[in-house]
Amino acid sequence: MKLPVIKQLTKFIEDNDQDYIVETIDVLENLCEVSSLKDEELDVIAELISNLYGALEVHKMVKEGKDKKVALNDFMKRVLGSIDK
Repeated sequence: MKLPVIKQLTKFIEDNDQDYIVETIDVLENLCEVSSLKDEELDVIAELISNLYGALEVHKMVKEGKDKKVALNDFMKRVLGSIDK
């Protein structure tokens, strides 16, 4: 996951609507079913999906009242904490 990407996507959600992100996730998940995709291509799609879900999670925290910067940092700490385990 890339914090700058999640930050940009969170801004997109604020300016537009989270439905665009949800629909994008649906499209990318559907693309993963293409049998001719190479592993590297699947990795890129998976990374995009992860960042999109991350942005939705950060947006949810902001809607619940967290400062955007705090929400971004808390989310990344949680992600990094789960990787370390």
